[in-house]
Formats: sequence, C-alpha cells, structure tokens
Amino acid sequence: MPISLRKHQDQSVGLDIDGGFLAAAEAHGRTIGRVVSAPLSPGVTSDGEVRDPEALTDALKSLFRDNKLPREVRLGVANAQIVVRHLDMPLIEDDAERDAAVKFQAAEAIAMPLEDAVLDYQPVGAHETAGGGIRQRILVVAARKLMIERLLDAVKAAGLKPTGIDLNAFALVRVLTEPASLGGDEDVAHRVICHLGGMTNLAIAAGPVCVFTRALSTVWEEGSEEAAASLAEEVRLSIDFHMAQPQAQPAGEIVLSGLGAHDKTFSDALSARVGLPVSIAAPMGTLGVHTVPVGDDPSRYTVAAGLAIGGTA
Repeated sequence: MPISLRKHQDQSVGLDIDGGFLAAAEAHGRTIGRVVSAPLSPGVTSDGEVRDPEALTDALKSLFRDNKLPREVRLGVANAQIVVRHLDMPLIEDDAERDAAVKFQAAEAIAMPLEDAVLDYQPVGAHETAGGGIRQRILVVAARKLMIERLLDAVKAAGLKPTGIDLNAFALVRVLTEPASLGGDEDVAHRVICHLGGMTNLAIAAGPVCVFTRALSTVWEEGSEEAAASLAEEVRLSIDFHMAQPQAQPAGEIVLSGLGAHDKTFSDALSARVGLPVSIAAPMGTLGVHTVPVGDDPSRYTVAAGLAIGGTA
C-alpha cells in the first residue's frame, strides 16, 4: 500500500500508534465523534518503528474488540526513514505523464532507491513564471518499504483493514490550521508545530500546507532540563535547515501539541534558543466540540483526529 495523501471517505477512523499508547478517533467530515485509547507496553515501538509486531497486534485486537470500533483505519507514520521533498515542475494536466515526471525528479531528489520505497505525491500550489508559463509545486513523500510493510502486517494481523497511510506531521497541520484551498505559500504566515509524545515530530506549515517536516531524535522527558535543552537545540537547527532551502519563508511562532505541550521547562528553553513566541495548541485545534472520556488526556488524540479527517471527503 502506498502512502496516501488523498481523501476518500465520508467516515474514517484515524489510528495513532504512539510510543506509549494507542489512540483512535472516528470522524465524519471534519467532525470528530468517539475517541478511545489504551496504553502500549514499552518496546513495542521505538523511534517510530514497530519492534514487536506480535505485541502490537495483540494490543490492537484488544482496543478494537473492547470498544467495538470500525475495522477500517487510516494509519500515521513518523520516523527518520521518511523523506519529504518539494519539487518545482511544469504544469502537467495528464495524470500518467505527471506520475512519470514526478518519479523521474524524485529519483534525483530522494536519497533512497525508489524500488526500496513507497512513494506518493500531491500538488500543493502553482505559480506563473516571468514568461507567462505555469509551474506547479509538488509535495513528494517517500518511506522505506520494509518499515511500512512491518506496520501493515501487524495491523492486518489484528483483523483491521488499512485504508490509507499518512504522515503524522500532515495530520497535525490538518487539525491545527483552518482548512483552505491549497495554493502558494508566499504570503501565508508560517508556523512551526512541535508535537511532543512518544516521538518528537516537527512540522512547518504555510497555512494548511506542510512545507517541511522532520522526526527529531531527542526524546522528550517531562521536566528534564538536559532533554529540554537538547530538544530545543534540535528544533532550532531544523528551522535553520528549512530556512536554507530555496524560497523558504521565516516562521512567526512555535505551537506545541501532544502530551508535553504544557512542559514549561521545554517551552522556556525553546523560546530562549529560537527567539520565537511559543504557544500551546488546543488538543483538537480547529475541530471544535468533541467528546473525550472523563479523566482522559485530550492531547492523546490530536494526531488520531488529523488522520481521521484526512481520510474523509
């Protein structure tokens, strides 16, 4: 199954496999219905990859059986084996010709053999050249095939039917920004979204378009000054790397989400190192009213909700 950036259904279940828990959210359009979660034993996943497929399968079976959830799910991934690139190319109307052109350019832009990768792309904007021609900006995502297959095998063994695979970063941007038509990002305010959970995920968004993403290597630890300083420095370096890319625009703020969003040790270190204002996102962002079980942490469901609405029409 390829990574799927396109929407398909009126109803969808987003499944977030975080390092410490499983979270599922049902969506009808941009309305989130039921959400449920369950703890995940240490070592089942690590650095965004499945390490113990049998344990993951058992945990998924229990979650979906006990909560009588629909079996069709949209999965999210986030790890260092995922590559995101933007290509600038002439506007091509024919789908087959555009597919071939994207694969040709991706082979040069992505540092992995395409036969070992799963690949998908999505047009995210167009602009007119000085000569009056139209060029299109294409977002390309590639992931290691073995990593995707390992995840899919564990999910299917639990009796679930994956309907699509998305990036957690795209799910975050979907939830935390207002929906809008995809277009150029030259005049749109850029924001850095930093999600703190089992894995630290960074995304830079121009309005509703993710223009940069990276899974960070530093693990968030609540209240740890050493981890906070290391993670804040990694965020700063990631922003610097993004700004070195052609046509990159500066970001005006950093938005924190996830279980660590309220960690003042980290937010203070981040603001000091990066020099940007830091705010905390509402767990369901722009999605409005939702129902979270009493005593549960709504920040568990940000990614799952974004995955769910990514699968709806």
